[in-house]
Amino acid sequence: MSDWQQISLGDLETPVRRKVAVPPQGSRASVSGGYPLRPLGDVVRLDIQRTPMKPATTYRLAGVLNAGKGVVDKGELDGGDTEYAAMNVLHTDQVVMRKLTAWEGPITVVPAEFDGFVVSNEFPTFTLGPELMPDWMRHVCRSPRLWAEMKNRVSGTVQRRKRLNPEQLLQIQLPIPPREVQGRIVEMLDAVDDQINALNAEADTLERALDAWIATVFSTADNYAPLGDIAEVQLGKMLSKERAAGPDQAPYIRNADVQWQGLNLTDLKTMTFTEKDRARYSLRAGDILSCEGGDPGRSVILSEDLDGIYYQKAVHRVRATGVDSRFLYVAIKHSYASGAIADLCTVTTIKHLTAEKYRTLHVPLLSEKRQLRAVEVHDVFFAQVSAIRAEANRLRGARASLLSGLLDRTIDIKSAEQEV
Repeated sequence: MSDWQQISLGDLETPVRRKVAVPPQGSRASVSGGYPLRPLGDVVRLDIQRTPMKPATTYRLAGVLNAGKGVVDKGELDGGDTEYAAMNVLHTDQVVMRKLTAWEGPITVVPAEFDGFVVSNEFPTFTLGPELMPDWMRHVCRSPRLWAEMKNRVSGTVQRRKRLNPEQLLQIQLPIPPREVQGRIVEMLDAVDDQINALNAEADTLERALDAWIATVFSTADNYAPLGDIAEVQLGKMLSKERAAGPDQAPYIRNADVQWQGLNLTDLKTMTFTEKDRARYSLRAGDILSCEGGDPGRSVILSEDLDGIYYQKAVHRVRATGVDSRFLYVAIKHSYASGAIADLCTVTTIKHLTAEKYRTLHVPLLSEKRQLRAVEVHDVFFAQVSAIRAEANRLRGARASLLSGLLDRTIDIKSAEQEV
């Protein structure tokens, strides 16, 4: 029996997951008034340890992710390969933030595995006072409420260069419950996080299974064709000086709007597109949009025509001419997962996928029947993964509301403990 016959919808069934019931704000008997608002400076102090950068000495470099998502390992650094004379040292349970673009929420609590890592002076560190539990502060760092307060205090004239100084962070006022209550809140939020992690792990497993199955199927292809022989590949319009004003303004799709989960049309920028531009950079159902830089090859396929919306030079439009467009999208996703697209990239300061290189990508040639089967299986997997990711995103939003409601005391903590 061939690989095409062995897979069934039953094979894609996911394990039963325990439901986490997160109480909506105000759903239970509320307690009047929240916990007292206190400046962070009352319970947190600036505490920076500097270490000199010495040549022939190896340091472990860290970075801070946006939206309170944690610390990231950026690899090893030789002290002689940096312009910095000294760097800041991270210590377990400290708070660390990035001053630059602080309005994106780059703040977190340092986990034990990052003790001793170094960061530049763009990352001030703070030590928690005895009134705060590190795990509680970790959840606070993931709260949109804190990010909004940080955004309100940034200074600077250019949006991407705005900074938040340590003194400005310490001025932020937050409700501070007693440590006992902090511990109970942590237990509830950790339970929600465990479910989010389980959902993400399940989605990751399905995606790996799909990648493996597609790889097996494509390995049976007798022939391959360069992408340029079976599709038109065209970059979008160069950004113009008339982006914010002038005649013929129209929205355009950027690199960041192209996501595997779908196309993000919620915050499109505009620039001038003449009548000739609109014909050249039109978008219709079946077109595949791929990132040229940043995350080269990340792609999305359009399910409908996008009248009046165009795309900029950081995005490739791939329009199938010799194969089914949905099958071509599956092939591009496989080429991304296998590293074939990465092998075509040009590396400067960041990776770029030029149109010339993209056109040389080898695409497997299968019969029409096998193309449709590959699309069918992909779509079943994708629907499952999308549903799981959506549930994880719902829980993230519920967690933020739960934390806010517990701190404002519009959610009764005892009732919440019974539901989570």
